[in-house]
Amino acid sequence: MAYNFSKDFFWGAATSATQSEGTIAGDNKGENIWDYASKNYNHRFFEGVTTEHTSRFYQEMEADLDRMAALSFNSFRTSISWSRLIPEGTGEVNPEAVDFYTRMLDGLNQRGIKPFINLYHFDMPMKLQEIGGFENREVIEAYRAYAKICFDLFHEKVAYWFTFNEPMIPAEAGYLHDRHYPYVVDFKRAAQVLHHIILAHCEAVKVFRQGTYQGKIGIIMDVIPVYPRSQHPADLKAAEMADLFYTRSLNEAILKGRYPQELKGILTRYNQMPRVEEQDLALIAETTIDLLGINYYRPRRVKAKESLPNPEGVFSPEWFYDDYEMPGRRMNTSRGIEIYPHGLYDIAKKIQLEYGNIDWFVSENGIGIQGEETFIEGGQVQDNYRIAFLKEHLIELHQAMMEGSNCLGYHMWTFVDCWSWQNAFKNRYGFYSLDLETGEKTMKKSGLWFKEVIQKNGFSNEF
Repeated sequence: MAYNFSKDFFWGAATSATQSEGTIAGDNKGENIWDYASKNYNHRFFEGVTTEHTSRFYQEMEADLDRMAALSFNSFRTSISWSRLIPEGTGEVNPEAVDFYTRMLDGLNQRGIKPFINLYHFDMPMKLQEIGGFENREVIEAYRAYAKICFDLFHEKVAYWFTFNEPMIPAEAGYLHDRHYPYVVDFKRAAQVLHHIILAHCEAVKVFRQGTYQGKIGIIMDVIPVYPRSQHPADLKAAEMADLFYTRSLNEAILKGRYPQELKGILTRYNQMPRVEEQDLALIAETTIDLLGINYYRPRRVKAKESLPNPEGVFSPEWFYDDYEMPGRRMNTSRGIEIYPHGLYDIAKKIQLEYGNIDWFVSENGIGIQGEETFIEGGQVQDNYRIAFLKEHLIELHQAMMEGSNCLGYHMWTFVDCWSWQNAFKNRYGFYSLDLETGEKTMKKSGLWFKEVIQKNGFSNEF
């Protein structure tokens, strides 16, 4: 069977500034929370690799753009580093950063690759984190000013803007589950951070709408579809609660202009409500987006709680459900997560049926594998597993599109093996492999496959 996509379908890959650019002497980049954490909490990072040692996009940008063109990309998403552009987070703009991003955007456009530019990918400037980051309401205004500077500087070169990548993660990972700096464990503070991020998103969209900027603006969200163990009412309730906390809390604020009413009741009951000012809800209600990005990697399977939570413990969504390990599930053992391509279909249908069938695209989807050097033959990584992963997910996406879902594109994570937060280079995701000793970048077998898919605008089961 042939799976053909529309002629204007977006094909490409995604990365972020912190994960790809690196730093060099004299670039005048300011410190962000990942620069700080990877040095000062180095034991948390795989093999102690810091942000200085990424895939060198800052130094090798022109060559990397040629590599994208060699894959026939027609689009590419990355982020602007807030602390590179404005080293203190507020105030003076770094001219070296303006030059770099101008050359990057010009280079993409000259190669026929549309830039999809994200303003924030987990990388709070350290100077602003020192006053609380997004826990501090003042940082919303700093972000609004930063967004306006980006729009003013680059609006003629960018047609697709995104305010945040995965806004749930800075709140959940940084303020509840001890995975990202500042390593706080406090649900109420996490909820405050998420609320302020949503307000910052709204303020950036407002600035964009008020300006004379061309193009579209949206947001990138990490969606994990939730599946109950069984149809027992207790399991169904567990799935409902997991979905409420981790998906609907954000999706409905962004896409429906309001928080779920039942969430307010639960947070009030447990004394976990963040501070919400009256004008906040009006701003959320009036804010709309043009394009939604969806990052999909795995499903979430849950069951009813088997034991009561400690009432003296840290409040969390996990008070209301337990994770469920489905027998026979297919695993990516490198990351310890389930591979479930049909989840992408379910997300597409949910957007179609519950969120007004808004225009959207797959902004991230990928498989990270440890020890890919063992798959090298003839100087190339023979990543047939990645080709199979891509094909299975694209088939599910194609089916949803045939049923009317308004998906406009597919971006793989990622272009070149990149530094992946605390996992550093443990798991490899790229279409190009990166030799950490020599810096050499070599196209993998999956890159050749994806290039042909782009050129044909589709594929068949036989290919």
